Amino acid sequence: MTRIVLFLFLILPLTAKSQFLTQTSPQPLDMVVAIVNSNAILKSDVDQRYIQYMQSAEGTTFTEAMWYQILESMIDNYVLVEKAKIDSVVVTDDEVNRSLEQRLQGMIQQVGSEQEVERMFSKSMVQIKAEYREIFREEMLAERARETQRQKIAITRQEVVRFFNQIPTDSLPTIPETVELAQIVAIPPPKADAENAVYQKAVAVRDSILNHGADFEAMARRYGEDGTARNGGALPMMPLSDLVSEFSAAASALEPGGISQVVKTSFGYHIIRLNRRVGDQIETNHILMRIRNTELDDQAAITRLNAIRDSLTTSTQTFFSLARRNSDDKNSSAFGGRLMNPQTGERRLPLEALDPALYRLALLLEVGDVSEPRVFDLPQTGQRAYRIVKLINRVPAHRANLDDDYALIENYALQRKQVVEMSEWMETLRKQVHIQYMIKS
Repeated sequence: MTRIVLFLFLILPLTAKSQFLTQTSPQPLDMVVAIVNSNAILKSDVDQRYIQYMQSAEGTTFTEAMWYQILESMIDNYVLVEKAKIDSVVVTDDEVNRSLEQRLQGMIQQVGSEQEVERMFSKSMVQIKAEYREIFREEMLAERARETQRQKIAITRQEVVRFFNQIPTDSLPTIPETVELAQIVAIPPPKADAENAVYQKAVAVRDSILNHGADFEAMARRYGEDGTARNGGALPMMPLSDLVSEFSAAASALEPGGISQVVKTSFGYHIIRLNRRVGDQIETNHILMRIRNTELDDQAAITRLNAIRDSLTTSTQTFFSLARRNSDDKNSSAFGGRLMNPQTGERRLPLEALDPALYRLALLLEVGDVSEPRVFDLPQTGQRAYRIVKLINRVPAHRANLDDDYALIENYALQRKQVVEMSEWMETLRKQVHIQYMIKS
C-alpha cells in the first residue's frame, strides 16, 4: 500500500468534516491514541489525515484498517524523527522555510489566492506558517533519516541474477524498442542589429516605468512576450536556484520594490521588479522581450552544424567530444550530447515515447549514422534551434533478459531489496523507542 503522505493536508483543500469518523468510532474526537517517546498522537490528527487521503482517492470508503494504517505511518514518522535526533541530523531553518513556502505557494495556485487559503484555515498566512513550521521540520527530519538509510542499501550482480531467475519465464515483461541518441544543438544567432533593437526597446520600456510613471504590470501586459505577460509578468515565490543564474543574480541584488537594469538570459531580455524575498526565495514581476524568430539567422546555425558533421569524417574527434565543446544545449552537452530520461537518468529511450520529430529521425537512422541538421524547439525555453542527431544504439522489442536489460532489472531488484530491508530497519527502530497504544491496535 502506498505510504500516506503526512502533509497532504497542505496540498488538498479541507472541505470534508470528520463527522463520518465520529459516527463510526465511539471514542471522543480528541484523545491520545498513541505515544512515541514524548510525542502524543491525537485521534483528531489521524482523522484529519484520513479525510484528506479520502479526498485524494475518489471512491474510497471508510475502513478501520485504513485508519489504523494511517496511525502506523504517523508512528513511523515519529520513530524516524527520534532516529534523526540520535544521529544529529540537522534541517536548517532556511530549508524548513523554503519547503513550507513552496507547499503554500502550490496551494495558493491551486485555490486561487492567499486570502482563500487563509479562509480555509481560518488563520492568517503568518499564523499558518508559525503553526506548521515545526511540523514540517519533523517531516523533513524523518524523510532525511529514511533516505540516508535507503542510500546505504546496495545490490550485487549475484543478487540481481537471483532476482531475475526467480521470475517465471511467462511472466517476464516485453521491453519495447529503445534507442540511444546524442545531439549537437545550434541556436540561430540574431541577424545584424536585431539584438540591439530588442535591447534598446527594453531600455525604453524600463525608462517609461522609472522616469515617466508607467505601470509595471500594464507594460508587462503590453510588451511581455512570455506566458506571464497576461498576469502583469507575475512570477510566484520560488527558490533562487530554480531561476537562470543571470535572472537570480539581478533580482537578488534588488531591494523590495526595486527594478533591475535590462538583464540578458537565454530566454531574452528582462526587466525585473523584486516584490519580496524570504530566505533564498523571491517573488518577482518581469517583462520579457525576445528577438523574434523572423530576426534569427537560421542559415548560420545550419552551416555551423554541417561543418561539425563534415569534420567527423576528417577528424579524430568523436561526436561526443564535439558535443561537449560545441552544443548550445547545456543539459545534454555535459554528457557528450547523450539524451536521457530526466526522471530516471536512463539513456535507453523507448522509441514510442520520443517527440514526433525525434521519433522520425530515429526511424530513418542506422546505428552510427548522424542526421543532417533538423529544426526543433528547445524544451526548456521553446526557442527555435537546429540539431544533428547520432543514433548510438537500437534495441528491438524483446522479452526482458539480463544481457540487454541488466540496468533495468538491477533497478527493479534494488527497489525490491530496499522495500524489504527498510521494513526490517523500521521494525528494529521501533524496538528502540517507547511506543504505547492508548486504543486497541
